[in-house]
Amino acid sequence: MIPVILSGGSGSRLWPLSRKLYPKQFLALVGEQTLFQQTLQRLTFDGMQAPMVVCNREHRFIVNEQLAAINVAPQAILLEPFGRNTAPAVALAALQVLAEGRDDLLLVLPADHVIGDRDALRQTLEIARAAAEEGEMVLFGIPAARPETGFGYIRSAEAGEGDLLIPGALRVMQFVEKPDLATAEAFVKDGGYFWNSGMFLFRASRYLEELRAYEPDIYDTCVLTLERSKANGGALTIDDSTFACCPDNSIDYAVMEKTSRACMVPLDAGWSDVGCWSSLWDVHDKDCDGNVFKGDVLSEGSFNCYVHGSSKLVTLLGVDDLVVVDTKDAVMIAHKDRVQEVKKMVGTLDAQGRSETQSHCAVYRPWGAYDSIDNGTRHQVKHITVKPGAQLSLQMHHHRAEHWIVVSGTAQVTCDDKVFLLTENQSTYIPIASVHRLANPGKIPLEIIEVQSGSYLGEDDIERLEDVYGRTEPLVTAKLQPR
Repeated sequence: MIPVILSGGSGSRLWPLSRKLYPKQFLALVGEQTLFQQTLQRLTFDGMQAPMVVCNREHRFIVNEQLAAINVAPQAILLEPFGRNTAPAVALAALQVLAEGRDDLLLVLPADHVIGDRDALRQTLEIARAAAEEGEMVLFGIPAARPETGFGYIRSAEAGEGDLLIPGALRVMQFVEKPDLATAEAFVKDGGYFWNSGMFLFRASRYLEELRAYEPDIYDTCVLTLERSKANGGALTIDDSTFACCPDNSIDYAVMEKTSRACMVPLDAGWSDVGCWSSLWDVHDKDCDGNVFKGDVLSEGSFNCYVHGSSKLVTLLGVDDLVVVDTKDAVMIAHKDRVQEVKKMVGTLDAQGRSETQSHCAVYRPWGAYDSIDNGTRHQVKHITVKPGAQLSLQMHHHRAEHWIVVSGTAQVTCDDKVFLLTENQSTYIPIASVHRLANPGKIPLEIIEVQSGSYLGEDDIERLEDVYGRTEPLVTAKLQPR
């Protein structure tokens, strides 16, 4: 059994903590590990192979870093240039497995879910394995404990009804779109309905057979895409132009709602998709007033609130059922009943071209990170951290000059034909159009303050001449070109 971890989502309903360049699966929202890391760590069962990860190309280095932090070596990383939904993503993974001469079971898991009961998950997987080995297309249904309008539902057959002979597996009778509240309440009362978890188990060849039968355009395009994709530094870079022709569709619509072999295994294991801020409130322990507080928070007479503070004190006085999320560059306040609409707000900000939906002030790179401290019309100040042994690309700027001041560590500076070292409290000047590079030859992190000045300070004013990380492919958004 191969875990296929789908890590391409943007998590826009958890804005402003989740951003397009650093979405929710890479955040430690529940516990000390990120959701992505927790997904991998709960899969240490007998017969479970190393994972395959399907992610956005822009998240490649985040994925590599988080895998290394928990000592997980994937058998493959597939880098999508853009999302085409889950059906093509899983098709590429299945085709890759078959191309290697194998036909394993694929356990398809989103990277951003919470499952609290690992033993219950293991027992459920054994039932699902038995069904998948008989050629069934298995999905995992979550018992509908409350009326929920944010999930799709599955109506299952009764136990023993239909042609299934696998104990614990139920034939799927109907898929239902996200209902209104009255319909959801009726589903819960009926008892035969489950939430659709978006988790699946099937054999690689079986999935491709069904996909080819019902969505041949997706199948054919994915075959051609894989043929034209290239291995790049331990990952497979999916071909842009071919993949752009692939229809955008989910596994549910493309296959599961059409096949006659869809079955469901109930999963009662403390599952949450952490899909919105109220979901996070649900999965956390609460204080005596029903509140969940992260960070420096003071509350008087407030109940059933979720507050995520960061760099400043957050105070509540006489309010109920609010979500307050404070980050360095944005504050979001919403009633818990309206948090599903955060995605719509993000869409409005995107339409306005706001950078706050793309990245945080702290931006992570394969060599380290930088944090925007201050900016104005003709200046910008950044705090840059470079990992030991790492280096930025050899580059030049056409519109800005830079001053570098070393705060701690040792900097190796390349500026045109000069290469020299700087240590704590020393500084240097990088003129406009100078070819330059910053590197850390030491054994501790290098921290510098960078002061930029010039007529244009956008991140797309970078002409990269050489890069040890192979970041040569064009990015979706030019103004977010990495250093």
